[in-house]
Amino acid sequence: MKKIIIFFILLVFTGSANGQLNKLVVDVSNSKAKIQPTMYGIFFEDINFAADGGLYAEMIKNRGFEFEEPMMGWLQPNSNRFSLNANSGVAEIIKEQDSSSNRNICRITINNDTGYILLNEGFRGMGIKKNARYQLSLLAAKQSGDIQKINFSFVNNDEKIMGITSIMPDGQGWTTYTTELTATDTEAKARLKITFEGTGVIDLDMISLFSEDTWKGRKNGLRKDLVQLLYDLKPGFLRFPGGCIVEGRTLAKRYQWKKTVGPVDERTVLVNRWNTEFRHRPTPDYFQSFGLGFFEYFQLAEDIGAEPLPILNCGMACQFNTGELVPLEQLDPYVQDALDLIEFANGSVSSPWGKVRSDMGHPKPFNMKYIGIGNEQWGQQYIERYKIFEKALREKYPDIIIVSALGPFPDGELFDYAMDEMKRLNAEIVDEHYYKPPQWFRENSTRYDSYDRNGPKIFAGEYAAQSVAIASPDNKNNWECALSEAAFMTGLERNADLVVMTSYAPLFAHADAWQWTPDLIWFNNLSSYGTANYYVQKMYSTHRGTDLLSISFEDGKAVTGQNGLYSSAVKDSDSGELFIKLVNTSDKLQQVFIELKNKKLADKADVLTLTSDNLSDVNSFDNPDKISPTESQIEVENNHIKTGIDPYTFLILKIGLKQ
Repeated sequence: MKKIIIFFILLVFTGSANGQLNKLVVDVSNSKAKIQPTMYGIFFEDINFAADGGLYAEMIKNRGFEFEEPMMGWLQPNSNRFSLNANSGVAEIIKEQDSSSNRNICRITINNDTGYILLNEGFRGMGIKKNARYQLSLLAAKQSGDIQKINFSFVNNDEKIMGITSIMPDGQGWTTYTTELTATDTEAKARLKITFEGTGVIDLDMISLFSEDTWKGRKNGLRKDLVQLLYDLKPGFLRFPGGCIVEGRTLAKRYQWKKTVGPVDERTVLVNRWNTEFRHRPTPDYFQSFGLGFFEYFQLAEDIGAEPLPILNCGMACQFNTGELVPLEQLDPYVQDALDLIEFANGSVSSPWGKVRSDMGHPKPFNMKYIGIGNEQWGQQYIERYKIFEKALREKYPDIIIVSALGPFPDGELFDYAMDEMKRLNAEIVDEHYYKPPQWFRENSTRYDSYDRNGPKIFAGEYAAQSVAIASPDNKNNWECALSEAAFMTGLERNADLVVMTSYAPLFAHADAWQWTPDLIWFNNLSSYGTANYYVQKMYSTHRGTDLLSISFEDGKAVTGQNGLYSSAVKDSDSGELFIKLVNTSDKLQQVFIELKNKKLADKADVLTLTSDNLSDVNSFDNPDKISPTESQIEVENNHIKTGIDPYTFLILKIGLKQ
């Protein structure tokens, strides 16, 4: 009788709908592998103004006058450097010799208080919202004269005042002043205008402005909407701070984590490696204040429930730039930085670096489990240096898992050499990167099917489909790219016994200050949105599951692009659910009949669908949800599901497991 019912279902199904029939089988009872909690994570690099001007909510550019051009970001519209400025005034930079980090101060001479104006342009402007409150702070020291008041106001390009506040400097010694500025209007390109009442000379430093409405309400914290987008991904890990900025164009300009912790005003400003990397998108005003430093990264990882994965310089500058090398006999300070970082993250408050963490407000260890040595380094030079790091880390911290580099390409001579060496060294996790055309992702869903299971585990650390070409300014976050990534990710998931970490890259891009595209999340000074690629990542990461299941055609073959169809299946033992991912990359409707074996299931399935009939479609500020998930339900009849998958569609079936 049961066979007759199934035959009738198939008859109705095939006779009532167009499209090719795909008969699939899922063995619900047989766990093929455990899926790691770190399977889907995020990678943050300070590119595209992702930190200053982005996630780090500081609104003042060059707040400490420490850029290579100390007045960059600051304007004096009524002053002339080739004049005595009797009708206004002038700002000059005083460089102190007794300070190793924040050496510059801004000395302002006010000759006519009705004529002098100092403006800060922010990061492509300042985004302010009507009735929102902003906290302003600065250091000031009167030198001479009778300056009674300093006024601070938001202004637009027409000089309309959109909020004003003031302080009254009252002494010649350095004093910290704080005040609140409330916006009277909404403006994406506001500037901060500073004027003075009285004449004389005054020194200013660390002029800082933050929205009061930061993530978790932390003073001088992170931009709330951007962190929320990360939190909603439920990422398993946070890789930081790069990327190529870890390496630096030169070793002198490399990222040094110890210079990013402690009091914010003592952190040394550094030029960003992406400052002038691309002629088509030069950003000479791109620097790192390190207000978002290693402590803040660890704190962010904790906030969003992600394992921290810091990446450290291995004694090599970026090989796409100078490729400078530290001699092997001089590598000890770099190795010590790695050892000290583990102490900073995990050490007791009585240890030197554990005390630094505790003094910053986090006595409890961050419980760091992973560390990355190098970013995209390649060749014998990397292997020689990596082995020195590995030996030291194994001896002192044998439980820390080391993530090793395989270079910037997913194949070729450099990749093969690195993989062979890492196998010989018994590396634990190796980091593969691929920025390829959409077709490559569709054609490589089987990439890991034949990988050696006796070698290292795989971290797909940076990947994104490129609609035009790698590093092209014309790349788009279009639906073809996102759909192709969804197809590829079924292959990552089907190989969860081998692939233990994955992350899209880059993560963030400022719409007015980017260097690289495509990117997962776009933002301007007021708003942000997730791309179609973001929703693909979110659908996977929020339906990760705990156990990999087998899904195949009736002949036992995996679903890897036949008829344009891709699939993977997982079970979540915690929630008692089955998740089936299905991707139709073809231009035809695909009918799917799924037999669910060896477990009783609920009689309904929730369906989460991401689709567009135009492969060129993109999300945007004007239409941020153009490509976003929709929810529906279908019937589950006698442990069988029948459904049609529209062209160019990614969907997830969610079915409850009966006890």
